[in-house]
Amino acid sequence: MLVFKSVSALQNHINKLISERKIIGFVPTMGALHAGHLSLVEKSLLENDCTIVSVFVNPTQFNNSNDLNTYPSNIIRDKKLLQSLDNEIVLFHPNSKEIYSGELKSDHFDFDNLDQHMEGKYREGHFQGVATVVNKLLLIVKSDKIYFGEKDFQQLRIIENLVVAKKFNTKVIRCNTIRQDDGLALSSRNNKLDISSKKTAKYLFKALSFAKENFDTLDITNIEEKVNRLLAKFPQIKLDYFVIADERYLQPTLKRDKKKKYRAFIAADISGVRLIDNIKLY
Repeated sequence: MLVFKSVSALQNHINKLISERKIIGFVPTMGALHAGHLSLVEKSLLENDCTIVSVFVNPTQFNNSNDLNTYPSNIIRDKKLLQSLDNEIVLFHPNSKEIYSGELKSDHFDFDNLDQHMEGKYREGHFQGVATVVNKLLLIVKSDKIYFGEKDFQQLRIIENLVVAKKFNTKVIRCNTIRQDDGLALSSRNNKLDISSKKTAKYLFKALSFAKENFDTLDITNIEEKVNRLLAKFPQIKLDYFVIADERYLQPTLKRDKKKKYRAFIAADISGVRLIDNIKLY
């Protein structure tokens, strides 16, 4: 496995790939890899000549310093997992100075109001930080395709917007959310949950499933009320939001339009660990 820590060394390698007309797939991650990440990598391996995976915990997307300091990290394990898939994977594992050569701060982006609700409301500056690092990484990697999971659907839509706005010659590939048998979406943050909290966390998916099962028969207000009552039974769960929004503009709504596609979105703190999830309602 080729491992690059410097931008210049990686770019030299990428220039060689481009000269050989290789199709490049890119999977940006913050490490602590799990089966969800690996599914993105596997998809890239199938669709491209070369797959580059970055492991970089981006400091500018954290609005909580404690969250940044406690974010799980195990680069040795990450390398082994990637090698188990394909030893030809290229790993980019830079430090902050390589990505942020100057001051450690976010650039400013206009997301066409995609950041106004849900995570944008609860995590000030989060998406500016996400867009900043993705923009920097795409300028470095110059991939033909870039892969993101639908678990972070609002982030996915914002990155799709960024790629169009910045006219990157790369295609954003949406990938299905990978779940445990009980429905809990795989997340690096799940490592911070104790056994009891993990059992409780599955009710976030139960809430989303209820919305999906009843979307055609109950009005949205009724669905939200029932979901709130369900989750209120569990004192470990502190609900930030449960909303139904259209996929394109991410505008929460209480009325459905047959011409639009909708998703249910949820975020909650479970015993001090914040989790998000969503499900399509069609």
